[in-house]
Amino acid sequence: MTIDLSRRVAIVTGAGGGLGRSHALALARYGARVVVNDMSPDGAEAVAQEIRDAGGEAMVRVCSVTDRDAVEAMVASAVERWGSIDILVNNAGILRDRTFARMDIEDFATVIDVHLMGSVNVTKAAWPHMREKGYGRIIFTTSSSGLYGNFGQSNYSAAKMALVGLMQTLALEGGKSGIRVNCLAPSAATQMTAGLYSEDDLKGLSADLVSSGVVALAAENAPTRVILLAGAGAFEQAHVTMTRGIYVGDAPDAAEQIQAQWAAISDRSDEAVPASGAAQYHHEVRHPDRFASRSRVA
Repeated sequence: MTIDLSRRVAIVTGAGGGLGRSHALALARYGARVVVNDMSPDGAEAVAQEIRDAGGEAMVRVCSVTDRDAVEAMVASAVERWGSIDILVNNAGILRDRTFARMDIEDFATVIDVHLMGSVNVTKAAWPHMREKGYGRIIFTTSSSGLYGNFGQSNYSAAKMALVGLMQTLALEGGKSGIRVNCLAPSAATQMTAGLYSEDDLKGLSADLVSSGVVALAAENAPTRVILLAGAGAFEQAHVTMTRGIYVGDAPDAAEQIQAQWAAISDRSDEAVPASGAAQYHHEVRHPDRFASRSRVA
C-alpha cells in the first residue's frame, strides 16, 4: 500500500541536521509540506532548500521549542499558510551527559525542559488544530536510554521515559478526535551521539534508515500507542507490560511472602499490555489468586 502525504502539513523540530533533517526530507518525499524548525538558521534553510530543490514545499521557523510564544507563532504561521497541522514530529533535543553524582542540577533541568517540555509546548500548540480538523499524527522521540537506562544519562533517560507516559495518555485522549500518537526510539549516528560510541559501533547507523519509521507513523493508517524502535534498517516494538504477579492479601507476613516470591512476581509468561492505567487496579482487585484463596477457605 502506497503512503501518500500530499495533503498533509508536517512540523519537524530540530530538523536542521541529523535525524530531524532525515525525517523532514523523508516526509517531503512522500508529499508532505514541511515546516523545518531548528535553532540554526543556516541548517534549517539548507534542509528547506533541499526539499524545494526536489520539488517539495517547505518553510523555515527558527526558534527553541522551549520558547512557548515562538512555538505558538510557528504553528499559527503554518496554519495560516497551509491551512492545517496534520503531522508533528517532536525531534529536537540536547545532551548533557554525566553521572548523577557529578551532574549539575541545572543540566538535569535543561534536558528535561528541551526534550519533555519542548515536546509538550509544540504538541499543545498543534493539538487544538488537530482536534478541530479531526485528524492528527504526533510522534514523540523517546530512547532506549529511557526505556532501559543508560549509564551517565539520568536526565536524558528521565525525559525520554516521560515522553512515553505522555504518549500513552494523549493517544487515549486524542483517539476520539482522530489523533494518533506514537513514540520512536531511534538508533543513529548523529551529532548528538558523536564521541559516545566507537566508529565500528556507528557503522550502518545512518539517520536515513530510521526515517521510514517516521513516515509509517505519519501515514493515514498509522497505529496509535506504539513504541517503535528503529536503527540500521531494523524495526522493533517495545511494550510496557504487567505480569500476573501474586496475591498475598493482608497476611501478617506479606512482606516476607513478597521477598520469597520475586520469581513468581517477575514471571513474564502471562504478562499483559494494559489498555490504560486502570488495568492495574482492575487486575489487583480481581486477582485470580484472591478468589482461589477464598475457594480453599470455603
